Amino acid sequence: MNSAEFPWYVIRLRSNFEKGATASLKEKGYSAFLPSYRTRRKWSDRVKEVEVPLFPGYTFCRFDPRCKLPILMSPGVISILESADGPIPVPEQEIAAVKAMLESGLPFGACPFLQQGQPVIVERGPLRGTEGVVVRTKGSYRLVVSVFLLQRSISAEIDRDSVRALPMDGSPLGQRLSPVHA
Repeated sequence: MNSAEFPWYVIRLRSNFEKGATASLKEKGYSAFLPSYRTRRKWSDRVKEVEVPLFPGYTFCRFDPRCKLPILMSPGVISILESADGPIPVPEQEIAAVKAMLESGLPFGACPFLQQGQPVIVERGPLRGTEGVVVRTKGSYRLVVSVFLLQRSISAEIDRDSVRALPMDGSPLGQRLSPVHA
């Protein structure tokens, strides 16, 4: 069975093993996704632009949850995020939203996880169709996309007029969030 037929799961990794572990999973034939971004890092003698994981210590992988051993035996893998019922799937729309932000060309970065906010869908621009939460910071609006299982979020600046509010009970995002009064 093709791994693309399975949902995404979160794999917890040893520190600084994100790229190697993701590459190893791909070599084994799994669909693996390591969201990353470029940032400037300063050392005592220089400043360099480097690519770093968006969610340090984690990668995403599609696999049959009944066959976890090959995943767990991969270099750098510590565990699979799971409950008593087994691995916890990440909703497809959360992975799609993270990918949309990465591919949008808009400036983005990691931000604190938010549990409150007005759920929205972007109707125009490079993030069209992406669901998230709008927050206002320093006079601008940002779209926050969260991976609830990791309790991590990313945000990108948006035009406030390009989003439409979603009903609180009409989408999986709205079911988990409560409104914020701006």
